[in-house]
Amino acid sequence: MKNYFNTIKYLQEILLIVSIIIMMVLPLLIVFYPNIITGDVTMNLYSVSHLFLFFVMLIRPLSDIFTNIKWLRPLVILRKGTGVISASIIVSFILAKLMIDTSGYISSLSTYKYWSFTNYALLAHLADISAVILIVTSNNLSKRILGSWWKKIQQLSYIYFYASVLYVYLSYHDINLLYILIIITSITYIASVRNKKRLIQNNISTDISAKVSLPKVEQVQIKRVRI
Repeated sequence: MKNYFNTIKYLQEILLIVSIIIMMVLPLLIVFYPNIITGDVTMNLYSVSHLFLFFVMLIRPLSDIFTNIKWLRPLVILRKGTGVISASIIVSFILAKLMIDTSGYISSLSTYKYWSFTNYALLAHLADISAVILIVTSNNLSKRILGSWWKKIQQLSYIYFYASVLYVYLSYHDINLLYILIIITSITYIASVRNKKRLIQNNISTDISAKVSLPKVEQVQIKRVRI
């Protein structure tokens, strides 16, 4: 198991390094070599981004459901690396837009057209902004600075997931994405129900243990109060 954890640790570092390389190289290719980053290549990059995002969304609920599978829980550690590499592809396209026309892109953020539902622009831009926030805050420094808010901000991964998947599905009619969305939503729901039941059972067990550990006099007093 120790070797398994070490492997996950090294894989995490590799994913983070690859993410940095992507954000350094991909925007330059988009801007200066548009003949390389064609429409098909762009779709393939989005597919890769989605694959890593699917892992992020699936691994925690699966580990919560199949608690007896010991090798599954450690994979939750990789949510950071896979999430960052997924977001790095999306952020690279945003960086390319900033390189081409910085003022134009920034000013467009305040326009109605940018946030309209025409051509599902709202979904695309919600995914973009979520990806930027997630990749900026996916580090230990942000975790220390944000404190309890850090986990709340990381919940943007759900907006990133649903907005990006729905945008690609509605725009390109890829039915497989819809199936994946339904599967992940179902598994997440099942995991949440099981976690609630587990929490209730733990609270009941704790309550019973506390009563058993009380002296008999205190137990009698508790019963009288309840009566």
